[in-house]
Amino acid sequence: MHEPTATTPHSWDTPPSWDTLLTTALLGTDRRPAPTAGDGRQAPLALLDAAAVATVRRRAGLRAGPAAPRPEPAPDDPRPPLPARAARRLDALLADRSGAGTRRGSAPDLTELLPQWLAAANAHGYAPPPHLLPALLDAARGRTDLRPAALEFAGPRALWLARLNPDWRFARRMAPGGSALPGPEDDEAVRRLWQEGLFAERVAVLTAVRSHSPATARQLLESTWPAERAEDRLMFLDSLRTELSAADEPFLERALTDRSRNIRATAAELLSALPGSALAARMAERALTCVALDHTGTEPTIAVEAPHSCDADMERDGVTARPPKGRGERSWWLGQLVEAAPLGVWPARLGGRTPEEIVALPVADGWQEELHAAWCRAAVRQRDATWARALLGAPGAPEAGGPGAVSLADRTRLLATLRAGERAEWVAGFIARHGLSEAFQLLGACAVPWAPPLGRAVVDALDIARETGGYPWSFSGVMGLAERCLDPAETARLDALLARPEEREDGRPGAGGYWSEAFQRLAVTLRLRAAMAEELMPEAG
Repeated sequence: MHEPTATTPHSWDTPPSWDTLLTTALLGTDRRPAPTAGDGRQAPLALLDAAAVATVRRRAGLRAGPAAPRPEPAPDDPRPPLPARAARRLDALLADRSGAGTRRGSAPDLTELLPQWLAAANAHGYAPPPHLLPALLDAARGRTDLRPAALEFAGPRALWLARLNPDWRFARRMAPGGSALPGPEDDEAVRRLWQEGLFAERVAVLTAVRSHSPATARQLLESTWPAERAEDRLMFLDSLRTELSAADEPFLERALTDRSRNIRATAAELLSALPGSALAARMAERALTCVALDHTGTEPTIAVEAPHSCDADMERDGVTARPPKGRGERSWWLGQLVEAAPLGVWPARLGGRTPEEIVALPVADGWQEELHAAWCRAAVRQRDATWARALLGAPGAPEAGGPGAVSLADRTRLLATLRAGERAEWVAGFIARHGLSEAFQLLGACAVPWAPPLGRAVVDALDIARETGGYPWSFSGVMGLAERCLDPAETARLDALLARPEEREDGRPGAGGYWSEAFQRLAVTLRLRAAMAEELMPEAG
């Protein structure tokens, strides 16, 4: 039998079905006959015409489906509306894309200013303009660092919108269950959510209650502790870091016998942060047998005899027996004992000396780095500012970082135990003595906006780096921090730095232009931040 081809006219007495047309399109008109009217049209055109007719016929035969239920109205937001000028600024910040892979020149990076703007708006307690909520949620979707502040600013309507658009489902995760948590004082609702909620909901409600009433949160945890999974118990236990007190000790002591090693370690860490706990006393007893004052030499020296074994009682109290790769067992055990011992036991053990005098003592047999590093960790864990100052040393000391801080990470953590003003002064002194090359991590520990001494030190150090021919691009990170953290009041001091300097003969080509451009961008950004703060002030009237 002769097979019809693309050039063979063929027609159906009845219109072809949609499935027939679809099969013909998939196989091709050279392998499957196309419907034609016998008027010589090419097969592909005839197929498209037939599909168009079939489409109209199909649509004409459809019945309207039932209307979907209308969504519930968006909840009211009782907060005062954002001032009009600030709303326009937010619109510009959300629309800006200048920082995405393009060279900005002297233009400020608005995307980096958005977190500060949100923090300031939340401090004022404003409600966002409804028409900007979608753009705000889109921005938070792309940047996880924005989400907490963005959702706080978006308010209850963020959840309402998240139910309508799956792209914004992160809003429902961060406010568990897609609904607001009960107030921590609503005992019945809190207990019901704790008993019946999803894991994320339970973590959120436990955290909220812990901040409001530590004892109530601990009682919630104790009520279901034996039935919880190990990985869940670890997350719940971590919530006790907030408002940790001696009242938590009995529960944490019981957790030391948990079958999970991670839970035992976390419980031991929390107990060691309570200098008056029984665990802290046990660890102090062990640590004191390892460290003593040796008077046999020409000057007093700290002698160290690290543990020779790690027994079951030590492991129960949180000492990890197996050291990391490349670390000796004895030094590993010693560090854990000293870290967990209350710092208050050392003056009596070491001749009544102050922390500064103790840190200044020589340590025999090369144990100084290990001992001082453990004291650093103890000072951070116990939030002991006196020991932190001793270990940090003077910021202008020849040995950058002080006698006990063995790394920038140690110094950063020690700084966090100091008051904000003292922290800024120490970092300013460090920069004045050592420059900016090692200061980037330390700057991240300082409160924003930077205090005047710190701001002046950073600007002066940048100017010195420019004048001495410093490699300009190596300071881009500090420049970026300054744009976000420098007090706008420092803008006037930048005016003298905006001129483009002459290229140095021994300098790098283009360095002068970079420095001039960077200082201009910094000045423009600071002025913009000042304008943003003014726009957020309540409007008169």
